[in-house]
Parts: sequence; structure tokens; C-alpha cells
Amino acid sequence: MSSQSALALPITLSELESHLWEAANILRGSPVDRTDWKSYILPLLFFKRICDVWDEEHTAMLREYGEDFPDEHRFQVPDGCHWSSVRRAPKNVGTALANAMRGVEAANQKHLYGVFGDAQWTNKDRLPDELLKDLIEHFSALSLGNTRVASDVMGDAYEYLIKQFADATNKKAGEFYTPRSVVRLIVHILDPQEGETIYDPACGTGGMLLAAVSHVRERGGDPRTFFGKLHGQEKNLTTAAVARMNLFLHGIEDFVIERGDTLRNPVFTDAGTGGLATFDVVIANPPFSLEQWGREIWESDPWGRAFAGLPTDSNADMAWVQHMVKSMAPKTGRMGVVLPQGALFRGGVEAQIRKHLLENDLVEAVIGLAPNLFYGTGLAACVLVLRQRKDKRKKGKVFIVDASSVFRRGRAQNFMDPAHGAQIAAWVQGFADVEDRARVVDLAEIEKEGWTLNISRYVLPPIGADIPPLPEAVATFKDALAKCREAEDNLRRVMHEGGWLS
Repeated sequence: MSSQSALALPITLSELESHLWEAANILRGSPVDRTDWKSYILPLLFFKRICDVWDEEHTAMLREYGEDFPDEHRFQVPDGCHWSSVRRAPKNVGTALANAMRGVEAANQKHLYGVFGDAQWTNKDRLPDELLKDLIEHFSALSLGNTRVASDVMGDAYEYLIKQFADATNKKAGEFYTPRSVVRLIVHILDPQEGETIYDPACGTGGMLLAAVSHVRERGGDPRTFFGKLHGQEKNLTTAAVARMNLFLHGIEDFVIERGDTLRNPVFTDAGTGGLATFDVVIANPPFSLEQWGREIWESDPWGRAFAGLPTDSNADMAWVQHMVKSMAPKTGRMGVVLPQGALFRGGVEAQIRKHLLENDLVEAVIGLAPNLFYGTGLAACVLVLRQRKDKRKKGKVFIVDASSVFRRGRAQNFMDPAHGAQIAAWVQGFADVEDRARVVDLAEIEKEGWTLNISRYVLPPIGADIPPLPEAVATFKDALAKCREAEDNLRRVMHEGGWLS
């Protein structure tokens, strides 16, 4: 095989993932904190992708027509704003890159305005020319056009990067990343259909919107029916930009991702009704127990979102729930939201809100998840599923699931594998009692319990469910013992070196 033909071979997902993560390794040890890596690596990837696709289109038009037709390009790349122009910059590379990105955004305002985020490209203390040149040369080594990298491969690689950045930042990752197994579980339960509208009011990197599209595609549907029907709002500018890049790189070009504080200033409204815009599927993993969230605005909220009660300023969990309820379409609307389990049983105004939701028969299912699934918190979360119009067999009932033991144990974090999520979804869709796991509970029983949704009131775990198998317990003990001995040895050495021990 000639070197030329080898160059034309498609790049595999593993090859692309490896190459992209090497870009992050270039930043290792630099003044750029690892929590900010995504702000630089992801825009570079997207910029290179746009330029390489533009080049392919340019070459194809010259070959077929003998000239380039600017209006036929998916995106416009103005003169001086191409990747190659930045690559040729002898100095002030950050300035050249920032100007090129802003130029591309300005030429494609409908789709790309603000998509590259607000990384400090011109700050040479953080990103000196030499370091930025190394990054640019690294990305230049591969062609990222459609010929070598299909949109699904590019999208999967981009998701891989997001996951890697989440792993690297851990505690801060919860601000923008939801474990994909949890996302798939919720989407499976809500079962979005072709052509339905999807809304995520705390969209992070766009994973839930993408999962809805993937769900339809996997079932033989046409994802193009979602064009113009995917909506998301995200408070963080960089994360909103990442979400937009994520959708583009997955081949989705017609969507609306807006930046803004959803609880204070919801973007998606309906001028015809004077209320919030409504959607078939509403899905979110909002920040857990957010403080100072805008209660003072909700005291006279023009959208009527405090319909069941006004949450305290110290916890926005039930504010998010009420916002999402108001965002559900009247007939077809259903929603899935990730919450800390405390939202199921806390008293005060939260109890009042739960009572209202239950009395109006909006709550369809409650799923208690395993602890330590989410970045930045060891707390056990839950999924709350609500529906505007329940099936007849579900009316006056709530399906309560204890999935706290359905996970794979990890050292620093637990994991819910695809098989685990599929099992939980099957229980919910079956809507029938499962021994030691799930119960169909009448609202009358919930009322007797004081309108609490505390899972242990309704589903008792089997005796010994939290006891790991003996080999696993022994391995965990040995690991802990080794770490303890290592810590003792380190302490002894430090004390000797400091003269505290003879």
C-alpha cells in the first residue's frame, strides 16, 4: 500500500481518541490549569474540523465546476481566518487564533456566534507562543475532514474528550458532565419519538439532547426530524460553547443552545400564551441544592413557576422541578430530572411542593440510584419521572425503585453499566412489583406516609444487599491495609528526617 493511499484511510475512533488526548498532554505541566484544558483543546478541535471540511468542499467544487461557490459551503471561512493562516503566524499566535475564531463566528452568526467560548488565547503568561504552536502542529498532523473522520466518529471522540476532562477535574466535573449511563437511563424511560421537541434547561455539554437523538436513531428513526427541535440553556459560557460544538460535531446543525441563568431568566418563552415555551420531552441534571438561586425573582415570577410553593433561598432543587413542570407540553409532556435524594423527603416548603405534584398525579416514577455515581459528590442521587397524562394503569400510582445496589464498584467512583441501566428501565416500563427492588405504590399509601417519597418507606432492600462478595471484600481490605502501611511508612520517614524520632 502506498503512503498516499494510507493517508486516505479513515481514522478509527481509537486512533482519534489517542491523538486528541495527546493534545491535552501537551498542556500538562503548563501554566494552564487542568480544569481549563477543555476551554482550549475543544475549540481548537472544532476550528480544525471546520477548516478541514471547508477545504474538502473547496477541492470538490474546483474538481467538478472549476471554481468555488462560497454559498455552497456549510460554513464560511473568511480570508485570513483559516487554520493554515494561524499556523503560518510567526509570532503573537494567540492573537492570530483569537482573530480567526472571531472572524469565523462573525461570518456564521446564525449557527456559530460565540461557539468558540472565551478562552484567553492572547494571555502569553498562560499560553506562550511556543506552547500554542506545539498544540497547533499537533492538530495539524491529522486531517479532520469528513473524508477521514465521519461525523459519528468525530462526535464520539469529542464525547471521549469531555469524559476525560471530567475524570481529570473530578470535583468540578459535576458542573457540566452527567454520567452517560444515567443519561441513557432517563432517555430510555422517556422514549423520545421522531419529530418531538426536546428541552434541557441545564444542558451542560449537551449530552442529554444528543442521547435523545441517538435513542431515535438506534430504533431506526430519522434524527433529522429533530432539526430545529432541540433546545438547551446553560449558564456557563464555556460549557454552553462546548454543548454547541458537541452537537455540531455529531452532525446536528439546527438547534438552539442559549446561554443564561434559567431560574432567573428563562430564554424559551411563548409570546402567544405569555408563558414558558413547552416541549414534549424535558430532561435535566441541574446543579444539586443550588444556593442563592434567585428566590427574590420568583416571589413575583412572571412565568408562574412557584405554582406549588416558593423554595427557600438555600436550595433550588424544587425550583428546577417546578420550572420543568411548567415547560412540559400539556398533552404529550414528560420529564426526567436528576436530584439529590434529600429532595424526596425534606420537609417545609419542599414537602408542600411534593404534595402538590402527587395530588395532581404528575409523579410517575422515583428511582433511587447508587451512591458515588456522580463527579464531585458521594451522595446517592435519584431520578424523578413526571408525566402530564399518565396511562390509565398508572393513574393514582407511583412506581418506586430502589436501584441503590445496581452498580459496579470502582476505587474512586462507582459505575452503572449499560446492562444496569437497561434493567432499571425495564422495571420502570414494566410498572410491576419487583421483589426487594421496586413497588407500585398507591397515592393513598403515600398520603398516609405524609407525602414523603423516601424510598426506604416503600421498598426495603434485601438483608445483606450491601455486603459485597467475599473475594471483593478481601481485595478491598488488602488494598486498604496496603495504603495504611504505606502511610505509616511515610509518616515514620518524615519524622526521622525531621528529627522527631531517633
